[in-house]
Amino acid sequence: MPSRRRFLAGSAAALGASGGAAGCEAHDGEAAPRKQASAVPAVRPPASALNFVVILADDLGYGELGSYGQKLIHTPRIDALAAEGLRFTDAYAAAPVCAPSRCSLLTGLHSGHATVRENPWGPGGQGALTDRDFTFAQALRARGYRTGIIGKWGFGPEEPDQPSHPNSRGFEEFYGYISHHHAHDYYPAYLWHNGTRQEIPANRGGARAVYAPDLIQERSLDFIDAHKDEPFLLCLAPTVPHAPSRDPHLGTYADRPWSRPDKAHAAQVTTFDTLVGKVADRLTDLGIAQRTLVLVTSDNGPHEEGGTDPELFDGNGPLRGYKRNLYEGGIRVPLIAWSPKLVASGTTARPTPLTDLLPTLAELAGAPAPSDLDGLSLAPLLRGTRDVARHDHLYFYRNHSGVTPRADAVDHGRARRAAEALRRGDLKAVRFAPGQDRRAPDDGWDVELYDLAKDPGEQDDLAAARPAEADALVRLMRASWTDAYERSPFGVTLHVAGGGGEFTVTATLANGSARPWTAPRLALTASNGRRVRALDAVTTDRLATGERLTVRWAVTGTAAGSDSWVTCRATATHAGAAVTYTARTALG
Repeated sequence: MPSRRRFLAGSAAALGASGGAAGCEAHDGEAAPRKQASAVPAVRPPASALNFVVILADDLGYGELGSYGQKLIHTPRIDALAAEGLRFTDAYAAAPVCAPSRCSLLTGLHSGHATVRENPWGPGGQGALTDRDFTFAQALRARGYRTGIIGKWGFGPEEPDQPSHPNSRGFEEFYGYISHHHAHDYYPAYLWHNGTRQEIPANRGGARAVYAPDLIQERSLDFIDAHKDEPFLLCLAPTVPHAPSRDPHLGTYADRPWSRPDKAHAAQVTTFDTLVGKVADRLTDLGIAQRTLVLVTSDNGPHEEGGTDPELFDGNGPLRGYKRNLYEGGIRVPLIAWSPKLVASGTTARPTPLTDLLPTLAELAGAPAPSDLDGLSLAPLLRGTRDVARHDHLYFYRNHSGVTPRADAVDHGRARRAAEALRRGDLKAVRFAPGQDRRAPDDGWDVELYDLAKDPGEQDDLAAARPAEADALVRLMRASWTDAYERSPFGVTLHVAGGGGEFTVTATLANGSARPWTAPRLALTASNGRRVRALDAVTTDRLATGERLTVRWAVTGTAAGSDSWVTCRATATHAGAAVTYTARTALG
């Protein structure tokens, strides 16, 4: 395995090809997009800027933490953060399975708009992000943050230098699993470091010598150590407690009169708790906890795979349903915000989808965010203002071929059907299509209605008694879905025309945020001795919301080497803060 020195050296090497730009497509007429990469922004935020650590568990149920009512599994470190910070009672994953949930968390778009809306074995196959997907890492890179994701990425393909790789979506440092299926292996024969596959010889041939969550913990602490003196974003995504239930550290659970899978599952949850505690301790020991916001959450409800019994642990608490269900137990998740200086202790019942993370992190970092997000910023709430923006409604979608017995029983045998749910105020509707085609006529769907204020366990279906309210929520479901969600342009894009020794390169900086940008400027550089001449003004005074600055350059000369690149650097000022977006593309 690589040493820590090699890990950090690799982090530095990745800087020249990781992203601060959104929508950095480069096109040559009608040809396929050219290979391109984004360069690190030169802008640096103040050293006192807020750090962010987003810790995402895999299949951790609403009731599996002591702070949410758990009695059998020990989670003292997270419970302490919940007591010291803000605990959300009504937080929601965007979907009841992990790939669409994680896509929405990263991009701020709910499952009626997001690129990935199904798990890999659903009708749509392996989900992948695209050049049009803008993540919270990209938002913070524009402000000069150092960004890393350690653990499960979960979007294919399993190869470097492609739009769905974390390095292409704003994370300059990546260590862990790229694909969804690979992340099911707790003793993998390899993991990825940025674009390099790193073998783990001790696990070859099915050996179980090196436990991946231990590696993820080590690398996460290394990342914090490496960037303690500069603002950073760390997305920490361990695979626990996802199936299979395997953990070499059974601890106090070894002697419990439970099945082996249940012992290991409990140990996995405690392993997650220990990891969160070690992160908090490292932040405190380094003296940076006061300027760091830690968010702890999960991607969906509790699972029942591999012999694990969620009923033993009351994994969904008082809620109905499990992973794969659109009832509350499948989508309501723990969410804890901890920052000793920023966040006051308490609880909030604001219905809060994890799509709110992108606009929240962007606002707290002083970075612009796209105005076409579904998420709303929680920054005022975290700062202690209770009068925070609230969603008119929350939308959820499920279309998943896989089924487990409890989840199917909760759905009354409809777990393989396409389904939608929508919460508006305290009313929630759930509906099931006749099959897997969500385009089926409305009269073929089964519709249920619940009052969560009186019936959080969703036992009393009110649809027959209150048909007008059920119909109103169904209309909102239909309006929440778009087959192809058209995004407003944001950031910098490149267009290349020509060939040989003469090219015309056109760069466009688009302000897709909700606030004007001032002093926007575009600059282009070329490698290998090519000459660059601007054909238009490279700056203007102001870019209002929705406006663009477009500049053309003539690029001439014969390249001295086999590869030739142009790099565009776009700068502007947003709300008094400098932002930089960059794009790079190869010339023919």
